[in-house]
Amino acid sequence: MDPRSRPYRSVLYIPGSKPRALDKARSLPVDAIIFDLEDAVSADEKDNARDTLKAALAEGGYGARVKIVRINGLDTPWGADDARAVGEMDADVVLLPKVGSASDIDALAAITGDLPVWAMMETPRGMLNAAGIAAHPLLTGMVMGTNDLAKELQTRFRPDRLPMMAGLGLCLLAAKAEGLIIVDGVYNAFKDDEGLAAECAQGRDMGFDGKTLIHPAQVDVTNAAFAPSEAEIDLARRKIAAFEAVEASGQGVAVVDGKIVENLHVVTARETLAKAEAIEALQAG
Repeated sequence: MDPRSRPYRSVLYIPGSKPRALDKARSLPVDAIIFDLEDAVSADEKDNARDTLKAALAEGGYGARVKIVRINGLDTPWGADDARAVGEMDADVVLLPKVGSASDIDALAAITGDLPVWAMMETPRGMLNAAGIAAHPLLTGMVMGTNDLAKELQTRFRPDRLPMMAGLGLCLLAAKAEGLIIVDGVYNAFKDDEGLAAECAQGRDMGFDGKTLIHPAQVDVTNAAFAPSEAEIDLARRKIAAFEAVEASGQGVAVVDGKIVENLHVVTARETLAKAEAIEALQAG
């Protein structure tokens, strides 16, 4: 599957210490799972959580879902042990919290080797260093930690997320410049489908690949928001057909719905169809 079309619509946090939650995640229609050893695990459960998660991943059953393990920070009593443990787990990615600079990823890689890394972007320093972080050769994705960012910024939560825009924008630019996956932060009101849909629409329009989730009830809304709609798929097909017809004839300019279609529009249209096909393949599997 082309990495650019591989869906990351829904990325669900699951506590690494909860066997029932780990088992339920095997049947949820999410594109990726963050198995959390950090915020979702209390201090007295940290050691047991590593063993519980390692056993669950060894058992398998997660199908095509991308398996991401979020460790504790290396500046905590548990981070280094987490990093060593992830190296022995059946994980696709290790997620490092509160990344402030590329040197943080170097410190992690000294333990985890060439395992792909995602960075939690959740501090003002991380926002300001986003370009350098994104350029690290082991980094393949970024996750916005909007709750922690709001705390650090001492801002208020607003539906339009205006106080977050500078940080979100810096990380988006950095991720897109390096061809990384970037997923939006969580929506805390997990029973508010309307609010979730609005924030998903905002994130999708900004360019995020998907959204992190705190509850399975949020999956359907998010999957729909970050998937190409039927109208978008139809438009993509018509743009490609019109452009190819003009190319074949060697005359005129391709026009669809009163708008000129250039090569860059066709590239985007093909990406839309590839994403739709990839989603269909995941659902079929």
